Amino acid sequence: MKSGEDASTALQINCRGRLLDLSSGPKIMGILNTTPDSFFDGGSLHKKSGGIDLDRALDHALEMIREGASIIDIGGESSRPGAEKISVREEIKRTIPLIELLQRKTDVLISIDTYKAGVAEKALQAGAHLINDISGFTFDAALPAVCRHYSAAVILMHTPVKPQSMLWSTDTGSDKGDILARVSCFLEQSIAVAEKNSIHDIIIDPGFGFGKSVEENFRLLDGLSSLKTLGRPILAGLSRKSFLGYAVTPEGEEMLPPSERLPATITADTIALINGANILRVHDVKEAAQSLRVLEAMKRF
Repeated sequence: MKSGEDASTALQINCRGRLLDLSSGPKIMGILNTTPDSFFDGGSLHKKSGGIDLDRALDHALEMIREGASIIDIGGESSRPGAEKISVREEIKRTIPLIELLQRKTDVLISIDTYKAGVAEKALQAGAHLINDISGFTFDAALPAVCRHYSAAVILMHTPVKPQSMLWSTDTGSDKGDILARVSCFLEQSIAVAEKNSIHDIIIDPGFGFGKSVEENFRLLDGLSSLKTLGRPILAGLSRKSFLGYAVTPEGEEMLPPSERLPATITADTIALINGANILRVHDVKEAAQSLRVLEAMKRF
C-alpha cells in the first residue's frame, strides 16, 4: 500500500488506464490455457493438425465472460510440477494471436500468465493489461522494467522453486517452518522489487500448490486473511489443485483426477472468499460466480 493510501484505494487497480475496482467486491479470473500439457485442460484448444484453434479459444473466452469473468488469464506454458520449459518464441506463438483477437472482440481485462520479459512485452504490445508472474519477479530480472515501461498492473505469486523442479508429494507435514510467514516474507520482497521499479498496482497470490505440502496448502487457506497485512488485494488460485484431490479421495483409492475435483474446488474457493480473497482464478467460472453470489446474498440479509 502506498504512503497515504487507504484500504479502499489499494483495492482499485489501474490496469494500463483500465480500473479493476475490487472495493466493490471480489472478482473472477477465467483461466484460458493454450498449452498442450496443462494438468486439467491441456490441449483442449489445439487443432488436431497442430497449433491453437483461435475460434474455439475465443468462444471459450466469451463464454467465461458471459458467465461472470472480469479478467481472462491467458497462459502459454504449463506450470504444473515437472512441466517442460518452452522458448520465448513458442510461448509468444501460443498466446499473442489470441490476445490480439480477444482485445478486438471484447473489452474484458486481459492477463498474460508469464514470468518471461520477452513474452510479457509482446503481450502488452498486443493489448494485455496485467502480468501474472508465478515467480513474484524472481525468475527474470528484466520483467519489472517491462511492466514499468508499459504501466502494467502485476500479480506477484509465491513459489519457492521453478515448475520444472517441482514434484507432487502427498506429504502432509513440513520441516521448513511456518508457511504463512514464508509466503508473507517472499511476497513482501516481491512488492519491494515492484515498488523500486515504480510499480504500485499490485495483486498478491500465495501460490497454492506451488512447492507446498498438502498440510501447508490447507494452513495457507485457513490463514489467508493474515496476508491482508501486506496491504494488497489477494488472488486465490485453487482450481482443481492436487491437494484438494488428495483431501477428497477415499483412503486406499487412486487420487481423483482434476476432472472430478469441481466440488472440492467450489468449497475451497468459498473458504478463500470468506478469508479475504479478492480474486478467484478458476477454470469453472459459472460455478465460482454462483458461490460468490451466495456470499454476497448472505451480506444483504
